[in-house]
Amino acid sequence: MNKCSAIPLRHFLRQPIPEIEQAALRLEQAAAALLAGNHTDAASHIQNANDPSVREWTESLWGKGGKYAVSGPFEASPAFMTDVRARMPDSRCQAELHRRDGYFCRFCGIPVIRVQVRNFLRESCPTVQIWGRKNSEQHAALQCMWAQYDHLLPHSRGGTNELSNLVVTCAPCNYGRMQYTLSEARLSNPLDRPPRIGPWRGLEHLLGPKHAA
Repeated sequence: MNKCSAIPLRHFLRQPIPEIEQAALRLEQAAAALLAGNHTDAASHIQNANDPSVREWTESLWGKGGKYAVSGPFEASPAFMTDVRARMPDSRCQAELHRRDGYFCRFCGIPVIRVQVRNFLRESCPTVQIWGRKNSEQHAALQCMWAQYDHLLPHSRGGTNELSNLVVTCAPCNYGRMQYTLSEARLSNPLDRPPRIGPWRGLEHLLGPKHAA
C-alpha cells in the first residue's frame, strides 16, 4: 500500500486566520474610497490591511522554510518532466477559472486578488508600500491574497493547462505545495467539493468591465 494513501487527506495546509478576512474588508473599504475619489482614506485602509499576523500566516506556508509547507520525499510516479511547455494558462483560461472558482482559494478558501488589481492599487496609492522585490517589502494582505492558477497535477510532473487540472488558489497554498502531487501533500482534490460562494469579487470592479477577468 502507498504510505500516503493510509493517511487521511486534508482540505488545506493550514487553517486560515480571521485576520485575513478582516484585511479583505479593509481593502474593500479602500476600493470604495478610491471610487469616491478619496485617495487619502483609500491609502489609510490599505495601510491598515497590512497586518503582521497575515504575513506570519503566509510565511508559515511560503516555500521550503515554511512550517506548514509540504516537505519530504517525492513518489517515483509521476516522474519529473524535462520538456519545455507553456506553464501558465492564458488570459482566456484564467477568466474561465474565475467564472468557475470565483475569487477564493479552492484549497483554504481565503479571498484572492489578481495582480492587475494589485497594480491598480499600487498606482492609485503611491504613498503606500504595496510591492517590492523582497517579501518584506510586499503588503502582507496583498501578498497573501495573490491569486494563483495552480496545477492539481504539477506542471513539472506532466500536468496540463486543461481546466480540469487547474484551480484558483492563494499564493501561500500554491507555494506551500510546490511540486508535490495532491497525494504526496496529503490533500484532497478541491474539485471534489463546491467552491466557496460569497460576495467577494476580488475588487475587480476597480478595473471596469473591459479589464475584469
